[in-house]
Amino acid sequence: MAEDLDPLPSLPSCVADEKKYLRKVLGECRSNLPDDYVAALSRKIQFRVLSSSFYRAAPTLVLYAATDNEVRTDLLIKHALASDRRLFLPRIRQNSRELSFVRLRDCAELAPGSFGILEPTGTELLPPADFGQALFVVPGVAFSPTGQRLGRGGGYYDRTLAAVGRQTLTAGLAYSFQMLDRLPQSSCDRRLKVIFTESATHAGAALDSPIVAV
Repeated sequence: MAEDLDPLPSLPSCVADEKKYLRKVLGECRSNLPDDYVAALSRKIQFRVLSSSFYRAAPTLVLYAATDNEVRTDLLIKHALASDRRLFLPRIRQNSRELSFVRLRDCAELAPGSFGILEPTGTELLPPADFGQALFVVPGVAFSPTGQRLGRGGGYYDRTLAAVGRQTLTAGLAYSFQMLDRLPQSSCDRRLKVIFTESATHAGAALDSPIVAV
């Protein structure tokens, strides 16, 4: 009898529900990754960035400090500091739910900040509108080959991405399992120009090419 069957699990019914569902599923997958897997793939992804023409051409690097098994950025930070590039990392302004980007001159200037994430303690700031030809690297829960990005839901990076100029190269770092054919999108979401994974470099829609070899 039909009434004896177990009910089907509810499916996402709108963009917000789809995003919530993907954050839960992919967030749990990432949180459960073994540490050696995170270290090995993060190393591959970072070397892909370092060997790219995008990185070589960038006078300024804007990175994030990884948390909760996000793709790590430690090698990029060390290389940027050693190569005399200008390097900036975010500091959360909780009263406005926005990010300030602070110059990092030495790893010793990093300290736990909001949500326990490492933040720079310096005073030199760079507004997103002044990023110029920087390579701006952001984290995410999921991405698509055309540059779509799904974040944690706070909107911090979407607001920043909306403020940067056209010269800024916006990029995401992702494990291959975080790459989906498409993502639910709303009007406030911003696409990235490049996505780096351990196995490929995907060019977003703004670069008019699905994949670039670097």
